[in-house]
Amino acid sequence: MTVRAASTVLVGRQKELAELRAALGRARAGEPVTVLVGGEAGVGKTRLLEEFRAHVAAAGARMLVGQCLELGEAGLPFAPFAAALREVLRRDGPAPFAGYEAEFARLLPELARVPAAVAAPAGLPVSDTPRGYLFDLVCELFGRIAEERPLVLVIEDLHWADRSTRDLIGFLVRAARAARLLLVCTYRTDELHRGHPLRPFLAELDRARGVERVELGRLDRDGTAAILADLIGAEPAPRAVDDVHERTQGNPFFIEELAAAGDPVGCATLPETLRDLLLARVDRLPEPAQRVLRIAAAGGTRFAHQLLAEVAGLPELELEDALRAAVAAQLVVADPDGDYEFRHALVREAVHDELLPGEHARLHARYAAAIEAQPHLVAAGRAPAEIAHHWYAAHDHPRALVAARAAASAAADRYAYAEQSRLLERVLELWELVPDAADRLGMDHLRVLEETLAAAVTAGDYNRALTLTRAGLAEVDSAAEPLRAARLLYQRGRLLALLGKTDGTAEVREGYRLAADTPDGPERVRLLADIAAHLVKIDPGQAASIAAEAMAGAEAVGEETALLATRIAMLCRTARAPDLGLVELRRAEALARATGNASALVSALVHLSDVLYELGSYAESAEAAAGGVAEARRVGISRSTGAYLLSNRAEALIALGRWDEADEACAQAARIDPPGVSGLHWLQLRAGLRLARAHPAADELTGRALAFLARPYLWPNLRLPLRELRIEAALAVADKVEAVAAARAALADERLPDLPREGWSLLSATARAAALVGDAGLAAEVAEVAAALPARYPAERAHAAQIPAILAGIDGTGGRVRAGEGTVAGTRVAGAGAVLAAWRAAVAAWRAAGPPYPLGRALLGLAEAAAAVGERDEVAAAVRETAEIAGRLGAVPLAEQAATLARRVGLRGGGRPGPDLLTSREQEVLRLVAEGHSNSRIAERLFISPKTASVHVSRIIAKLDVGNRVEAAALAHRLGLLEPPAGPPDQRRGR
Repeated sequence: MTVRAASTVLVGRQKELAELRAALGRARAGEPVTVLVGGEAGVGKTRLLEEFRAHVAAAGARMLVGQCLELGEAGLPFAPFAAALREVLRRDGPAPFAGYEAEFARLLPELARVPAAVAAPAGLPVSDTPRGYLFDLVCELFGRIAEERPLVLVIEDLHWADRSTRDLIGFLVRAARAARLLLVCTYRTDELHRGHPLRPFLAELDRARGVERVELGRLDRDGTAAILADLIGAEPAPRAVDDVHERTQGNPFFIEELAAAGDPVGCATLPETLRDLLLARVDRLPEPAQRVLRIAAAGGTRFAHQLLAEVAGLPELELEDALRAAVAAQLVVADPDGDYEFRHALVREAVHDELLPGEHARLHARYAAAIEAQPHLVAAGRAPAEIAHHWYAAHDHPRALVAARAAASAAADRYAYAEQSRLLERVLELWELVPDAADRLGMDHLRVLEETLAAAVTAGDYNRALTLTRAGLAEVDSAAEPLRAARLLYQRGRLLALLGKTDGTAEVREGYRLAADTPDGPERVRLLADIAAHLVKIDPGQAASIAAEAMAGAEAVGEETALLATRIAMLCRTARAPDLGLVELRRAEALARATGNASALVSALVHLSDVLYELGSYAESAEAAAGGVAEARRVGISRSTGAYLLSNRAEALIALGRWDEADEACAQAARIDPPGVSGLHWLQLRAGLRLARAHPAADELTGRALAFLARPYLWPNLRLPLRELRIEAALAVADKVEAVAAARAALADERLPDLPREGWSLLSATARAAALVGDAGLAAEVAEVAAALPARYPAERAHAAQIPAILAGIDGTGGRVRAGEGTVAGTRVAGAGAVLAAWRAAVAAWRAAGPPYPLGRALLGLAEAAAAVGERDEVAAAVRETAEIAGRLGAVPLAEQAATLARRVGLRGGGRPGPDLLTSREQEVLRLVAEGHSNSRIAERLFISPKTASVHVSRIIAKLDVGNRVEAAALAHRLGLLEPPAGPPDQRRGR
């Protein structure tokens, strides 16, 4: 993959850019303004100013830039001002310097070769020109330039400025006060050691009026992701973003360097150029300080003073002197608690990589021994993991094995399942290297595999977990331990389905066969409940049977746990009870809370939020999901069971019209990066949101979501919304061929009749596709499927009412579509009045259901139907409400459709009735177009020239915002544009 060398987007600097723009506004008004922009090397100061330059140009101002040189106090005096003035000379010629060439030649030697019209007033040689007089001349020159248009003077890298440059800047800020001049100075904060001359200078400037500071910090994780996406030209994997962000700590330059090193999302080892840059400052330290820095690097990015002292074994004063040098060089920072931290994680990485092999092993062994002896030397709870890490790095395999197992147990106690999984993987890695591993750990290899599998599943690492199930099944003796083998088979089947490889039925059913003949016990009861929960989406009948068996077993052994109650409550959905098992779910939630079973509580809240959504209780659904998100985060299962809670919350927020909050919930889900198909729901929701908002990234997200359709298996409740998304994407760009193909594929899905919740929404999309192309056959298929689909809940009933209105009048031949209680007959509504009645019913149904976006769509349909019968007041009201909904949601296409309809039917801004869009002559032409006449024939009928007729037709097409005369004719029929309203609708033209 080609990676761009530098990012072209400005990320995370909107606040700072706004401050610079505001400063320019104040300078334009005549206020003295100076902005000091500070930040560490590579944080993006120059990039910010590049973006600001575009604003300066657009605002009609002028920018001059000068850069200080890395030559120290003995460097060239006034170097940045010379560069700025040289730019003036290049652009404007010598005219601005006229009469003072000799004085300015001190800054620009080339001016000495320009014949001076007037000698220096004091008659002094160039070298003897008084500084104060020179400062006045420079300020006066900037003032003259600023009189023509505001001037922005940028001085970059002020940390390298010589004293003369600092003095001239001080004069401009404190004494000169040139009008309409904005002075911007940048400097590196990590260069300002305690004795740096810029420190007192900045302190002096801070006391001057009109001086402001802008500090650029490092980017957050989202900023890192945005830069990576720009560099590689695609959305990076969330895990890759985490890795790059952890290593670079949000420094844009470091992000660019890692991304450009060959791997699109970073590299395992540092690029040599970056390594040399990072180590350059280390190499300038005294040797004792370098040695201490190497010892500290083995301890990690953050280290305690006492721990470093224990490992280093140096006299206290010698250690403090070395640390003082590192702190002064801005390589290490200290905090009030007595701990130290490398200023950049990559610096620590570079220093650590410089350790010799023997030195590396010796230092890590020292750290392990020191922490074992004094666990309080590291952060609370971190000792087991630190000990395991250091023994492993020291290549002491027996100690590393035992320490890794202990650290894994400690991680599980803290709900740190990803860390537990990594540590157990290390145990598996070390197993073959330690001959007596089983004796040391007190467990067999299969038990370690099972623990690692459970941790990987809980952490959401499904691909690795699937591999572990294969390894476990190869080791287990199913005849001797059938329940152990059954659990592994169930886990494998579930993982296969979660990864979209197969439905997992064969493995799960084989697991049930093995478990069926084992004695009742808590483990068997839990396994049966899990098997029933998995099969409910595939074979509801068998699932119900196994659930009953599990319930009986639970009663026999007294194991009616919250987990089991949650699974059984979910199975209540198969009966399509009026409350969808809500009572059982509430009971399961209460039981989970009472027993402190966190995983069962999260599972209960997943299903509870889902059921409440289907029942139309969107606010309660969002609240239940939010509570589950917090609980899942607390117990470390955000990426597995908890992944569904964020998308459930987003779905409820969409229905409530809180789209910005919904998008943020989807963004949180994206950062968690749920694995397999568990990450599909948020992706499909966000893609739909972005389509509805015409977001620039809509196509990319939609493509990622629709790619799931290519997987060998996808649960029907996930597959049907994807089919709907495919149709919506085609409708968004008016791709008739793709819309019809997607609609027919959706209608052919064998599970559509079994899933009313997903099915009704999908049918609405297929009906819109049929309406787009006027396909009566497709419309009939939609109506036929809808006739057999029950509609018991609010959104389902609203779709059932809307579909007849969408399908009405597709071919203009009459007939009717009738919506009953959840049924749609396969006939057509006759007459425009009946179409209007159908849309009124649809609008009423969506008002009752609640979600604003489908209500807005229905209102637009109502407006068109009302326009067709001349109900202009109803058109105006519907258009106004549609526009209000679209504006509140940010639904740009819906707003544009409302505006287009208003224009077509002659409504003023805001949806008020106004003059007709078409002139009377254009209406005559449109009527003849609708009757099928050519331009020549129209010219004959109206006694005009063919060219004039062609002009009229072109204007009509443009005004109606259609593609051709056929579309114009169809639209004219639909909106009643062929004649002015006259009398009641049914009396017009014999209706």
